[in-house]
Amino acid sequence: MRTLFLNPPSFEGFDGGASSRWPATREIESYWYPVWLCYPAGMLPDSKVVDAPPHKISIEQTVEMAKDFELLVLFTSTPGFHVDVRIAGMMKDVNPKLKVCFVGPPVTVEPEKALREKAIDFIVRREFDYQIVDFANGKPLGEIPGVSFRRPDGSLQHNPEGGYIENLDELPWVTKVYKRDLDFRRYNVPFLKNPFISLYTSRGCPALCTFCLWPQTHSGHRWRLRSADDVVNEVAWAKQNFPGLQEIFFDDDTFNYKGKRTIELCEKLGPLGVTWSCTSRVTTDYDTLKAMKESGARLMIVGYESGDPRILKNIKKGATVEMARRFTENAHKLGLTIHADFIVGLPGESRESIRNTINFAKELDCETVQVSIAHPYPGTEFYDYAQTNGLIQLGTSMTDEQGHQLPNIVYPGLDRAELVDWVERFYGEYYFRPKAAWRVVRKALFNSAERRRLYKEAREYLSLRAKRKRFVAEQRQSAAAAHGD
Repeated sequence: MRTLFLNPPSFEGFDGGASSRWPATREIESYWYPVWLCYPAGMLPDSKVVDAPPHKISIEQTVEMAKDFELLVLFTSTPGFHVDVRIAGMMKDVNPKLKVCFVGPPVTVEPEKALREKAIDFIVRREFDYQIVDFANGKPLGEIPGVSFRRPDGSLQHNPEGGYIENLDELPWVTKVYKRDLDFRRYNVPFLKNPFISLYTSRGCPALCTFCLWPQTHSGHRWRLRSADDVVNEVAWAKQNFPGLQEIFFDDDTFNYKGKRTIELCEKLGPLGVTWSCTSRVTTDYDTLKAMKESGARLMIVGYESGDPRILKNIKKGATVEMARRFTENAHKLGLTIHADFIVGLPGESRESIRNTINFAKELDCETVQVSIAHPYPGTEFYDYAQTNGLIQLGTSMTDEQGHQLPNIVYPGLDRAELVDWVERFYGEYYFRPKAAWRVVRKALFNSAERRRLYKEAREYLSLRAKRKRFVAEQRQSAAAAHGD
């Protein structure tokens, strides 16, 4: 079957779908590669991957594509699900013979809810690589593991799950699908060199963070590895086939979880002479960081999450504030750059714990930070906690009309307005320090491309900042009116 793999258009600039770790529109326009869709696409020569958001493909253009395909595989997200269903329905109107499969965390967790939508013929839970290939090659749905579908009588069938893919070297290289179907110059992440390419060297994450969507709903906790040779050969191929490529990003859940494996990979990456970046936990030791730096590593995305020991314990982070301090000191001593991720609104959050986190972030003084609002996604332990404790505000959207994050949980003394206000205070206190501001500006002083980039990013951020401030003011006015103040 001629197959279209789709990361659909939804909100303007929304990149919360295929492989995005945090389903929302970013403060600054960012686009990650639809890595998960590219694996099965690489096994179906007559397929096509369409990543609508970065390529500025409209809903109308996407719908028109339905005429050329027999099977649609759409990677959905919780914020974008209803828009995605409408798009799929419109595509079926154009081509009634089109079979529609949805994949991604929301349909894995709630397959019955997904199949209530007539536009969806079937879903594949969790990993979907070989299942899609088998169906496209003619295998009946009833024989494919991990599939949920409607029988002819309208009842639902949920096939038993298959095992996770153990031999990742058998899978195709996603970079070859990028070359075939995508424009790599359209992918931009503010803290990475542009243009960049991202790929995985492993699947799954052994960590038990209660809020993290992917291991709990999609890729699992079992850590499965590609061989070092397979990874290095793909990186070498990418270096040769993408002129102007500035950086490779290893987008694993946790790239350097085991020092021995990381060091082996670094020894083989070094001779390639590529600049690369990766995800990291603060449990990584000095020797591993040193090997990374010497082999071309430039930056790490690090999930610090909180600077409050109690919050770290609540979310089962498996790391401490002291570990984070030591890791950051080692990384900076070696000349590695850190993009630090923090979250406001995790279980047990209070004004005091947020203040501790802001102070901790300023103490670490990483090169860039991202501050997210905690979202309890269905299928996560955090979601179960929020439901059990009555923290989720039913009927409240987790995004605004443009896909930007809004809180859908509240804590005693921390309403929606205050959580959004804390995010803005966090960014303001962090970046408006002279040291941090100069670090951002100096890159643009003698580089016109960086200057244009900084101007665009500043404009986008200040626009969202004003919007958030309006939200806070409106929420507080509403609360005051409700109390008769």
